[in-house]
Amino acid sequence: MKLIERVKNIIIEPKQEWGTISTQNTPHAKVAMEYLLGLALIPAIATFICWGLIGQTVMGIHISGGISIGIKQAVLQFISILGGAYMTAFIFNMLAPNFGSEKNFDRAFSLAAYCYTPVCLGGIFMIHWKIAFLAGLTSLYALYLLYIGIKPMMKTPDDKVTGYFVVSLVVMIVVSVMLSFILGAILGIKSGIF
Repeated sequence: MKLIERVKNIIIEPKQEWGTISTQNTPHAKVAMEYLLGLALIPAIATFICWGLIGQTVMGIHISGGISIGIKQAVLQFISILGGAYMTAFIFNMLAPNFGSEKNFDRAFSLAAYCYTPVCLGGIFMIHWKIAFLAGLTSLYALYLLYIGIKPMMKTPDDKVTGYFVVSLVVMIVVSVMLSFILGAILGIKSGIF
């Protein structure tokens, strides 16, 4: 799997790429190490630059950046993506039988990890607080990737795809919020939800 080629294909030709991915049965550890780790660095580094070097403005008051808070925010961002992908995959896999889908953690992780592609790429917008909202907009494309990826990756029947998508979406939101709060508490910072 070549990182740049996979990123390009999942963004530009997702239907065809899901078909290719679904035939590969790649172990989750390989997807995490060779794909998601590299992409997760994009929002982590951008977040460090924003929080650690530039600072934030909250309600018209500029809060100067600091290396310590920049590192904490970058770690939070990085762990949120990796941990979120694993937790989401666990939930996809757990829900699979309820929607007539195949239970397979490696495939569920691939579905989750590749859906994080636009989120990670959009993470570059975390570099400055004035454009950080654009990072959130990239999540909308991640939802589209999830919707079209459920059928080939989890072998979901046509009539169950929408239900599986909706339930998975709700679970992903809950997981994201919980993970953000837990990691924020562990790192001693107030965390934002990406």
